Amino acid sequence: MATIQIRSEIPGPRSRALLARREAAIPRGPSNATPIFASRADGAVIEDVDGNRYLDFAGGIGCLNVGHRSPRVVAAVREQLEKYLHLCFAVTPYEGYVAVAEKLNALTPGKFAKKTMLVNSGAEAIENAIKIARAYTKRPSVICFEDAFHGRTLLAMSLTSKTHPYKAGFEPFASDVYRIPFAYPYRGENGATAETFAHALENAFKRSVAPESVAAVIAEPVLGEGGFVVPPMGYFKIVQEICRKHGIVFIADEVQSGFARTGKWFASEHFGIEPDLITMAKSMGGGMPIAAVTGRAEIMDAPGVGGLGGTYCGHPASCAATLAAIEGNGQVVFRYAEGTNPNGSINNIAAVMNEKGNVLGMMPHPENLIEAAHGGSDGRGLFASALDVIAA
Repeated sequence: MATIQIRSEIPGPRSRALLARREAAIPRGPSNATPIFASRADGAVIEDVDGNRYLDFAGGIGCLNVGHRSPRVVAAVREQLEKYLHLCFAVTPYEGYVAVAEKLNALTPGKFAKKTMLVNSGAEAIENAIKIARAYTKRPSVICFEDAFHGRTLLAMSLTSKTHPYKAGFEPFASDVYRIPFAYPYRGENGATAETFAHALENAFKRSVAPESVAAVIAEPVLGEGGFVVPPMGYFKIVQEICRKHGIVFIADEVQSGFARTGKWFASEHFGIEPDLITMAKSMGGGMPIAAVTGRAEIMDAPGVGGLGGTYCGHPASCAATLAAIEGNGQVVFRYAEGTNPNGSINNIAAVMNEKGNVLGMMPHPENLIEAAHGGSDGRGLFASALDVIAA
């Protein structure tokens, strides 16, 4: 039986009926990218309420590296539900939270001592990372980048670059946020290098905010919402060196690029950097809501007792799902490291990218996208997430 099956017009009658109910009951703010309503999903396939089946290239916006209803994730959640559903780690701690923290401390880049806190979403991870950096440095300001996306809550939205639909009408924004250009080789100044792009940070210290006032520089190693933009390979090493020179915490936002979305556990690994703090979410939970901030132990310990946390942070079911999803994502990382990734068959992607100047699909591998921008890659490794899930 063919995977893709179209049994009705799109959207079908049941989806249209649900759309009418949705418009009557839900405000227009939470938007929908498609006019179809899902009834079930498995692996990389979604079936709508009218019986139509589609390949899913969205994955809940980068949340399903292990696929819909991964058997190991479902089994882990089911086993957890037989024990207890919710306790609140702030009141009665449990092993799952500790086990996830231990895993993330081991998986994230850097051989230094680390600690991890768990939260519910990427935006919440961003907000807490900034709180931690401010507590550690005793400084107020944050530097972010053009074309960045960090979330929709107040501080995360203030750090986000895109005005519509994320920021327009929600002013005023959080203060002490400064923005600099991202290193964009394809559309940047002709002949610009990693050093040229990194100069924007030092220039900001002269024109916008004194370095001794800056608590953190936050960046996505690969821009997501901004267009899958990958900086020159040496760029982030220079940025991190500048941060260390001035006692500034460097935060890597790996909410979208983490958990094997680029073939390695974290995109930061491609650039050879060891961020002071890393935020993560999305594919971390294999479809369950969970996020984290992992970083240097001395920085993570800066906030006082009770200064961090939340009612549902590190929910037991989400912790169980995360531990199972880490096992599944580990297979993607292994296949990438061994060179057995099935993506070797797409040899024309780099040429298309170089001709059109755009990237369509899932998160690319940084090395390949950089080479593609300069016309020298065969495209292997691009869109790892989607193809690995389909192949499975």
